[in-house]
Amino acid sequence: MALPTTDHRPLTDSRLANLAAQSCYKSFDQYHDQFKAITSQAKTRFEQCDWTGMQSDATERLDLYRKIVDQTVPTIIDLLQDRVNEKLVWASIKAVYSGLIAGRDDWELAETFFNSITRRIFTTVGVNHQIEFVDTDFDTPPTKVRPVCGRYTRAPSTAVLIEQILDSYDFHCAFKNKAHDARKASRVIEGYLRKIGALRVIEQVEMVESIFFRGKAAYLIGRIFSGAHTIPLVLCLLNSEQGIVLDAVLLTENEVSILFSFARNYFHVDVERPYDLVLFLSQLMPRKRLAELYISTGFNKHGKTELYRDILGHLSASTSQFEIARGEKGMVMTVFTMPDYDLVFKLIKDKFAYPKRSTRREVMEKYKLVFKHDRAGRLVDAQEFEHLQFCRERFSDELLAELQKVVANTITVTEDTVVIQHAYVERRVIPLNLYIYEADEAAAKTAVIEYGNAIKDMAATNIFAGDLWLKNFGVTRHGRVVFYDYDELGLLTDYNFRKIPQSRHYDDELSDTPWFTVNDNDVFPEEFESFLGFKGQLLEAFLAHHADLLDVSFWHDYQQRHRNGESIHFYPYSQKRRLHDK
Repeated sequence: MALPTTDHRPLTDSRLANLAAQSCYKSFDQYHDQFKAITSQAKTRFEQCDWTGMQSDATERLDLYRKIVDQTVPTIIDLLQDRVNEKLVWASIKAVYSGLIAGRDDWELAETFFNSITRRIFTTVGVNHQIEFVDTDFDTPPTKVRPVCGRYTRAPSTAVLIEQILDSYDFHCAFKNKAHDARKASRVIEGYLRKIGALRVIEQVEMVESIFFRGKAAYLIGRIFSGAHTIPLVLCLLNSEQGIVLDAVLLTENEVSILFSFARNYFHVDVERPYDLVLFLSQLMPRKRLAELYISTGFNKHGKTELYRDILGHLSASTSQFEIARGEKGMVMTVFTMPDYDLVFKLIKDKFAYPKRSTRREVMEKYKLVFKHDRAGRLVDAQEFEHLQFCRERFSDELLAELQKVVANTITVTEDTVVIQHAYVERRVIPLNLYIYEADEAAAKTAVIEYGNAIKDMAATNIFAGDLWLKNFGVTRHGRVVFYDYDELGLLTDYNFRKIPQSRHYDDELSDTPWFTVNDNDVFPEEFESFLGFKGQLLEAFLAHHADLLDVSFWHDYQQRHRNGESIHFYPYSQKRRLHDK
């Protein structure tokens, strides 16, 4: 773009600020329109059972933000030329841009987009209120909060009420047996009302008018009012050649929270104003951060902004120090946290302990793979941050010594500050090896079974952890087991799952070294039992549910399904919630 001039004189700072702000605004508008166009296709994909198209849309939407930012930054640099690094000019650009977005329904997303431009240009250490939206420019939403729900009042029966709700969503394909599903759902709802001591009568239901699509499923989300009780309500729909079925009903905060947790396969939900939707969802899941709700509904970049604001807010309200996180020290990552905060900060070490042979770049590529690939919610959602600045006094002496020893190339320590050049921030979970040691027997058995479920879910998404040690898995507050150590992770189809060859001599089996050739990507499932370390009843519980993981045919079967292009569905709820089993 050529620099505009008037009478061959350079533009004034104010004119230049207006042009740059307009350029940023147009780029964000382009992002908004393309994001919405991709998202709006989800309903048709679901109705037509176009699961390949749905996954393609998900991938395209994940790439869209970076694509638009990559196009915008050179344009802005070319426009500003020798004034591109003048912060006073950028302060004016920000002021003009703030005025342009004040009337938008997605002003908060627009602020984050602007931050992405300035951070790409300035590589800012810490924060700079002058040139970025550290806090929103608006004390309250610039436009009035609008309801996102439709209301349904008393009906002759719960079954009729559920049918009315299903009818209101106008799918362009038929239900297999709507009345039958509604009766099953009503029995589940009425049973739950009795269980919690609520009234038998449902006085009102509020349902989000937008449908939440993900993978092969559609979710209708709202809440029930019965006397003094307010109860979440999620109707889980699946589609097939036989028609739509109501597969499950979720009625607890924990169940809904799991639906929105730890999954990088974000919902496709066509909503005019994200703020209002997130505000409603936060009422259903009050323990969830706004960041997580924005991320799960596809606005992951703004979710990262909200997460950063959450970190700053906690630091301002707490006097606790960062300390080394519980669990075995990793060979690739060093991890720290705060005792009163449920996030961890993970830094890649300067040198990896033997026998790790990965490079820093390879580890970062694994995180990028996870970002695009997790469709089962079994890989912890990690947000990548650069140039974080903290007060030095917030770091314990032990932690600071550890950081200076193993990540010296990633941190800069001054008399007053610690600057971290690169970190991943994740929700804190309890390492599985610690959990099964410290939990009671029943909880430990459940976690062991969940561990096997996590391995199977990852296999079904064409992911193999590579390193199945328990210390690399964690248990969430919902009891769900997730994987968080990505340096050995890879595509399932890239591994060679083998049976151990028959030994030639008895002495071979007594040898410390194998009697057969082992290549880098060779995996021997029958060895899993010995190195996992489960004993007694824990081992019995694992084998009762997951003995197939020790059979090479299990792995070959999933590999073939992926090579055939099969799209495998995941249930973000337990099998006992599925209505077809009732």
